[in-house]
Amino acid sequence: MPTQCTKKKLSFEPFSRRRLEVDFDGGQITTDGGAPLLREVDRRLDLTARFADGFVDHRDPDRTEHDLVHLLRQRVYGLVLGYEDLNDHDQLRSDQLLAAIVGKEDPTGQSRSREEDRGRALAGKSTLNRLEQTPSRPTRHKRITADFGQIESFFVETFLAAHDLENESPPERIVLDLDATDDPLHGGQEGRFFHGYYLCYCYLPLYVFCGDFCLAATPRRSNIDASKGTVEHLRRIVNQIQERWPKVKIFVRGDSAFAREKIMAFCEENEIDYLFGLAKNERLKRMVAPWMEERRRKALIRGRPARRYKNFWYRTLDSWSTKRRVVAKVEHLGSKANSRFVVSSIGREDLGGWRLYEDLYCQRGKMENRIKEQQLDLFADRTSTGRMASNQLRLWFSTLAYTLVMLLRQWGLDGTLQARSYAGTTREKLLKIGARVKVSVRRVVVQLAEGFPFEGLLREANANLMALKAPARAGP
Repeated sequence: MPTQCTKKKLSFEPFSRRRLEVDFDGGQITTDGGAPLLREVDRRLDLTARFADGFVDHRDPDRTEHDLVHLLRQRVYGLVLGYEDLNDHDQLRSDQLLAAIVGKEDPTGQSRSREEDRGRALAGKSTLNRLEQTPSRPTRHKRITADFGQIESFFVETFLAAHDLENESPPERIVLDLDATDDPLHGGQEGRFFHGYYLCYCYLPLYVFCGDFCLAATPRRSNIDASKGTVEHLRRIVNQIQERWPKVKIFVRGDSAFAREKIMAFCEENEIDYLFGLAKNERLKRMVAPWMEERRRKALIRGRPARRYKNFWYRTLDSWSTKRRVVAKVEHLGSKANSRFVVSSIGREDLGGWRLYEDLYCQRGKMENRIKEQQLDLFADRTSTGRMASNQLRLWFSTLAYTLVMLLRQWGLDGTLQARSYAGTTREKLLKIGARVKVSVRRVVVQLAEGFPFEGLLREANANLMALKAPARAGP
């Protein structure tokens, strides 16, 4: 007979006349008591199931324990809940609450197959690693393949579907924000190069956002111009949006890295307005020198910074095909001159220089915060596999995790103090909650502490999500 092990209690110094003991008889405990909120957000647009449409599962169903959709949910929900590494899932696979929201629970707790791994609710790290290593064609050991083009389209479709779910009519105008940033690498990953500006080996991912929605996230080699591939992504995104909303006015915004002839010409040919930063050069400095001197004198007289905006037509010596409107911010800060430039297709009669720069261009800082949130709070910078394609999948998993958190804020936390909180704060206050889990054939019960400090916020988020009608396709 097997040895019967008794779990001993842990004893601590007593409090007054009371003993302090710790035992291991608490039953099934989870640290993610707020995780059911993720399931409700997911169901509203059937996010993970539609994301799974970008994969093809060539495995034999009779020999398959973990469905593709369940694998994707497990990985993406895990990222939202703060589990960045695949190693974490060797312990998470026994979490009954995570299994329940993934849709993979075994309420009876009995083995469902002769195989050794059968009967465990969730997949381990090796199975999830094979998912991340998905090739474009099936091999003997990797039977799941990915259609990268369809996955790219998924994020734009999600943006369109989310708007249609909340609104009866398309928007009149949308803004597409472009940005490139560094993704430091610490191994021998495919495509790694040393970047002179960031002073590290890194990828140079390209992001495209529309408001809070991430429409594209692509890791790229860092030995390229930061704007490389932008036109191809814009063409794909614009075509997909205009197919659904043919009358929408599209506006493109980015920093000076995107003030390139190819991008601006594409926008002009397709009647898309743009606003890009423009890097300073000696010609531009000379053109604003008289205005800068006038601002310097005024700053000395007034004893505080002096600023003005000037409009003029400008063309580079050889890279631009035509003259374009440039707005200069001419500013003198005490003893320091400060000039900034933007180039735009918007006419002066439509928007003056001050509003163009302050009200429109400076708003792109919101997108930079969303990128930081995706990379730092949702681990989009964990591109540590050897292959570029696998790192692209990891980036997409993090992008989907970001989309779940963003929609949780937008739908569940609207009108609350947490409506604009970062993903890490949302995770800490609403998702990472210690709870007891009781599973039966008919119910999964999550018991939270009576003194949970954010009970009101959790109730409000639940009520808001349940009031939002799910589309017909939404599954269990």
